Amino acid sequence: MEIQGAIALVTGANRGIGRHFARQLLERGAAKVYAGARDIDTVDLPGVQAVQLDITDPASVAAAAEAASDATILINNAGIATFENLVAGSEDAIRREMETNFFGALRMVRAFAPVLGANGGGAILNMLSVLSWRTPGLGHAYAAAKAASWSLTNAVRLELAPQGTHVVGLHVAGVDTDMLAGIEAEKADPADVARAGLDGIESGALEVLADRPTAEVKALLNADPSVIYPELAAR
Repeated sequence: MEIQGAIALVTGANRGIGRHFARQLLERGAAKVYAGARDIDTVDLPGVQAVQLDITDPASVAAAAEAASDATILINNAGIATFENLVAGSEDAIRREMETNFFGALRMVRAFAPVLGANGGGAILNMLSVLSWRTPGLGHAYAAAKAASWSLTNAVRLELAPQGTHVVGLHVAGVDTDMLAGIEAEKADPADVARAGLDGIESGALEVLADRPTAEVKALLNADPSVIYPELAAR
């Protein structure tokens, strides 16, 4: 799919990777970019059309789908990280992770699938994570939600193929955004991540691995869990 002349909606477009997605879509010649955000006053990127959007609110999602009824690309970028673990963590926080990172993405897909179908098929990009495949020893709620979102991406890719909608899964490890501020780790440039995702849309990729750590973990998926989790050997 060509981005030149396309009409895109980006969730969580007011900052971080989402803002880079919106900016680069404009740079690549998108005819219109809807910038979704819970507070449209935080959308400061020239050239975009701000849309009030809370992906956890069905009414907000429905209104956004109506406002962006000409969309041909959906970028499911919005997400949260509570850094909660599953056994002793707050169940409310765990549910917020799933409600945002899984059900929010699913809600957007369900709302925009008929929009994209009516406009020729288009494309969906889901922002995923290396934590879809390996949890790092903390923040397991996020990993569980992203693993579910990986499965969601694979499933809706099959369901939407008959209407000509291409679905891309974009996996990345740490990214230098507000979400990981204060955490010491190798972090990718969010501009590079957005660029890799948009390249994937244009090239027809099903899955994009945006950095080296992600590619390394993906390569281990056929290994025994003891190889993926060597820390267990010391226990």
